[in-house]
Amino acid sequence: MTLSWLQIMRLGLVQMALGAIVVLTTSTLNRLMVVELALPAVLPGALVALHYGIQITRPQWGYKSDTGGKRTRWIIGGMAILALGGLSAALGVVLMEMQATLGLVVSILAYAAIGVGVGASGTSLLALLATATAPERRPAAATITWLMMIFGIAMTAGVSGQFLDPYTPLRLMEVVGVVILGAFVLTCLAVRGIERRVVARPEGPSAPFLEGLREVWAERKARMFTLFVFLSMTAYFMQELILEPYSGLVFGFTPGQSTTLSGAQNGGVFLGMVVVGVAGTALRLFTLKTWVVVGCIGSAAALIGVSMLGQIGPSAPLLPAVIGLGFFNGMFAVAAIGSMMALAGQGRDAREGTRMGLWGAAQAIAAGFGGLTGAALVDVARLMMDDASAFGTVFSIEAVLYLASALMALRVMEGRISMSPGTRATVPGE
Repeated sequence: MTLSWLQIMRLGLVQMALGAIVVLTTSTLNRLMVVELALPAVLPGALVALHYGIQITRPQWGYKSDTGGKRTRWIIGGMAILALGGLSAALGVVLMEMQATLGLVVSILAYAAIGVGVGASGTSLLALLATATAPERRPAAATITWLMMIFGIAMTAGVSGQFLDPYTPLRLMEVVGVVILGAFVLTCLAVRGIERRVVARPEGPSAPFLEGLREVWAERKARMFTLFVFLSMTAYFMQELILEPYSGLVFGFTPGQSTTLSGAQNGGVFLGMVVVGVAGTALRLFTLKTWVVVGCIGSAAALIGVSMLGQIGPSAPLLPAVIGLGFFNGMFAVAAIGSMMALAGQGRDAREGTRMGLWGAAQAIAAGFGGLTGAALVDVARLMMDDASAFGTVFSIEAVLYLASALMALRVMEGRISMSPGTRATVPGE
């Protein structure tokens, strides 16, 4: 017995809960540190990079899932750690206003906990999906769960932004507390009883973890796809920590407005994912490679547009431009995720979780590296030029990385990987 569509939707609620907590720590708290507390952008960049860096342990979580361990306990336990980390991260921002050193220590511990929680819960969830979902449903399952995650991010950013104005430390803790409590309760209800009703792999590889990881890395298609994930996700995450400060410093957005802007961007991501899901799966238009390339090129063009609007100032239509950026980001992301789910079951048996963990680790490292690099470049550029030009320069660098990712996709994804259910993926190296 494999996962039904209803059970896939329920597991998607866990992804939605993950996104709801993470978006507050990577966007709202980041903006408060840079704008309200006037701290260097590299500080929140380093904290977010810490939580991504800790996710290098994702292959180990995936390996544990491959061995047939109880995934539900890892999903719920990881979410509990993530919830504690998210609440502590908000407390760290509040403490920074009164005692900077104490606030920084609390923040470091909080973001470390966030990394552990996301790694344990997220990877175990993906491993359960990869092993308990019927092969013909895997691409669609990936699309559904990621759409729900993006919906959670967009909804949380949009709604919480309305309650954050006018900003006060107490209001921040109240909003974050409500989101975190809701996310944890939703996770517990969503996964309740699912694992007992499906047949996943009862036993996994007997080889030690490092040997299993070496076996996966020896697969050419897994190795090349890992490199593609790292490059493209570096581009994807470079703007994550600087877009909200950009809206505040250059366009005069309030904390609530900039949080709502983040929600609008993720709304664009959601729309882009829906378009690819419908056109690629239902209408069978184009291949995943085509959608990845178009998404990368469109993202590059949108970033150039966002950069140019900074020269106009507060009167410029930033919101539509950011929605457009999100749309092409979503188009690229869902195609890459579909490829990931399709490729996870190929190669040596009983390595789905290890492959997902490897690609998840590459994504996490790229996210931390990209976010920190973007923030650091902005800090350096602001020493030499005005805010609009400084941010615009970094957005332009990100656009170049997207174009490089498109070129790499043309090489790495030479084979025809279809969005259509039941179609076997073929890639170079088979």
